[in-house]
Amino acid sequence: MTLLVVSFLAGVLTVLAPCILPLLPIIIGGSVGGENHKDRLRPVIIATSLAGSIVLFTLALKVSTAFIDIPQSAWSIISGVIILFFGLVSVFPEWWEKFAIRFNLQGKSNELLDKSNQKKSRWGEVLLGASLGPVFSSCSPTYFLILATVLPESFSTGLVYLIAYALGLSFVLLLISIFGQTLVSRIGWAADPKGWFKRGLGVLFLLVGILILTGVDKQLQTKLLDAGFFDVTKIEQKLLEGTNEEEDMSMLEGKSDAEVFALIENLGAQNNQDVSMIISQKAKQYPTYREITNPSGYVNADEAIRLENYVGEKVILLDIMTYSCINCIRTFPYLNTWYDKYEDDGLIIIGIHTPEFAFEKDIDNVREAMEKYGIKFPVVLDNDYGTWRAYGNQYWPRKYLIDIDGFIVYDHIGEGAYDETEKKIQELLKERQERMDEEVRVERDISEVDAEIVSFARRSPEIYFGTARNKWLGNGQIQLNEEQTFVLPDENDMEPNMIYLEGTWLFTDEYAEARSADAKVVFNYQAQKMFVVASSEEETTVHLMRDGAALGAEAGADAPLGIMKVMEEDLYRMIEDDRHGAHQLEMRIEQPGVRLFTFTFG
Repeated sequence: MTLLVVSFLAGVLTVLAPCILPLLPIIIGGSVGGENHKDRLRPVIIATSLAGSIVLFTLALKVSTAFIDIPQSAWSIISGVIILFFGLVSVFPEWWEKFAIRFNLQGKSNELLDKSNQKKSRWGEVLLGASLGPVFSSCSPTYFLILATVLPESFSTGLVYLIAYALGLSFVLLLISIFGQTLVSRIGWAADPKGWFKRGLGVLFLLVGILILTGVDKQLQTKLLDAGFFDVTKIEQKLLEGTNEEEDMSMLEGKSDAEVFALIENLGAQNNQDVSMIISQKAKQYPTYREITNPSGYVNADEAIRLENYVGEKVILLDIMTYSCINCIRTFPYLNTWYDKYEDDGLIIIGIHTPEFAFEKDIDNVREAMEKYGIKFPVVLDNDYGTWRAYGNQYWPRKYLIDIDGFIVYDHIGEGAYDETEKKIQELLKERQERMDEEVRVERDISEVDAEIVSFARRSPEIYFGTARNKWLGNGQIQLNEEQTFVLPDENDMEPNMIYLEGTWLFTDEYAEARSADAKVVFNYQAQKMFVVASSEEETTVHLMRDGAALGAEAGADAPLGIMKVMEEDLYRMIEDDRHGAHQLEMRIEQPGVRLFTFTFG
């Protein structure tokens, strides 16, 4: 219910987002256009068609992304063309009149022509509102939460939230449109359909259409956000965090006596007064576990895995991860050590592999990665984000410790806190052994794990190549799903943590693909180690240089002597230095076809 309210508020807040501000004049201009500028239905029709367009576009997007792979830029092109059309009609009304007369089949007289044009104007308003739906629906984290998590889990619930979001957005736009129409109705010169005001709105339509078609609107939005203006997404994130916190609190404190008794009964503890009291107290302090939801497959397991089979018998460490995430990879040595050390004491570790990229959904890729990193505990493929959503998660990696009674008593996000986590494991295993009348023999020492502990303060951030997140592209147009040809700028003009490309590259939501021979990537980074998630249809050689020289001892495991062979979709270790520093990496790709997903650092 809370997310329903947040969805409505998110629609309201979207009006203030940088990606919407340039389009507000389009809404106002469309509402006050036409021969009859006092037509009260115009704002209503535009706002209603916009809301309907958002809902229908979202449902279509779920299908097209999965089966047709229509890039997001295609929808922007459609919107831009329609807006350009309305701009031309406004700037050159005589041209539209000739067009209407040429194709008017209902009559030749002026009276019939007026009626026909008025009827057609309704369709124009519908078309204008509908064309903006794909643009308006891409500016809200709540929208993407509904799109990626709620809709796949529950179509009906997701549809309700989606409609709430669309209504919130349309409600505010309707108010703005009515205000603009009222203002214009009081100004006589603004009512002339061939006057300078109407033509000025047409010019504005043309400018906005060009911005959308060329992708310059995205660059403008990025600059506004980087400057700290109109970043309403931060408000939405706070609302979403509050939603998660409220859901957690409802689990912590919202249980009735009947629910507590049911928990006790399910655990077979109703005949033990002491245990019943313990569970009763826990039920008021901790949330209960959520079952694994909609799994897509299993690794290191002979049968389906359900948490209910372990509750009452084991302590469960649930680890949400994905194999190409360097932050997850750095936790694997700890997980392996704990599994080897505490398995006989009653610990079961279950990995929930929730993919960040499409290739991570392939079970063969996951099996190979788990073997590569020495992971022996069972891993569940969460390709549809079912368990991810069940736990309200938003991070890789994340660890939940579930005690013998099925309560989530520990929750840690990201790397680190290894000593704290292990001490909690020991505490829960001791409780389990006491409960099951076993000999208490849990080791109290903290494991010494040969894993890298790094400082994050000075390290380059994770860098994405795909247009969905390629805000670090230094010499090209971001968020443009098509081919671009690049020329490297002067070395003095290259900024740290920005991708600079040479040659022809094709961009998709997830990756950039080299389309010309000897394509290059230049990147100024600050870290000790550097990795890349990459793939190629055929094995391709990539030559690496650092600070203008061939790699020596600092060459990574996958790039001996600075030569890296790329084929399988995987995380490749390019540089593994023994010290932290600032450097420039140059990648020269011999043949077309290499796909780059992300740079990560250690």
